[in-house]
Amino acid sequence: MTDQVLLNRQDGLLTITLNRPERRNAMTPAMTAALTEALAAAAEDDAVRAVLLTGAGGHFCVGGDVKAMNEGAGADRPLGQRLHTLRDRMSAAFYLHTMPKPTIAAIEGSAAGAGLSLAMACDLRICAEDAKLTTAFAKVALSGDFGGSYFLTHILGGAKARELYLLSPLLSGVEAAEIGLVTRALPAGAVMETARGLAADLAAGPTLTYGRMKQNLTLAATGGSLADCLDQEARNHTLSMLTADHREAAAAFVEKRKAAFAGA
Repeated sequence: MTDQVLLNRQDGLLTITLNRPERRNAMTPAMTAALTEALAAAAEDDAVRAVLLTGAGGHFCVGGDVKAMNEGAGADRPLGQRLHTLRDRMSAAFYLHTMPKPTIAAIEGSAAGAGLSLAMACDLRICAEDAKLTTAFAKVALSGDFGGSYFLTHILGGAKARELYLLSPLLSGVEAAEIGLVTRALPAGAVMETARGLAADLAAGPTLTYGRMKQNLTLAATGGSLADCLDQEARNHTLSMLTADHREAAAAFVEKRKAAFAGA
């Protein structure tokens, strides 16, 4: 692990902070390797029941380090090695999107390029009203990575995704919320408190059920037929009825009290 990625665990919530504030958390190979490692571990760790991703120093992440690109960092490596290294690092977005537990991005300041891709990979995005979001890739003659084209197409549709990639406009958090790119836009001072509260509530919820919900929604979003979706819903719903959390929720409903979920 590296000090460019900070981890904090509390009551089932893993908070991951991208930590290069002097560079607005621009991504380095060490950062992306550490992030991927942390997310891969979180995906398999039953003690982690939700993940909150944020950035240090008032910014989320501006994507790749363009200054390092200009200096030719890594340009001497063979093409195949560069391709496979990038593909491996891009698994961070895969884990955020598919892990069987909720993921939340808390966005302040800038979220650009691959940084925006990481935010879009999360299930929910809590954003500052004055944040600045942009795909950014076209401005540096890059086609895009970390799944941004996939996530943006599924969040906003193909036509809007093409507009935001080709024209690369700079959106405020308010504008991003208006088009549905982020879940909620709030005054800057309220973002972390709201995101942590939401993440903590999800971490205290029925974790296995959340994972099955995400599985259902992924199938629906990736071309599963109605029959496929009905089959998977039937299986996941039935399995959810066998969980301790469902039994607790049913008892709590009858007893008119708040359920205490164990994530099992």
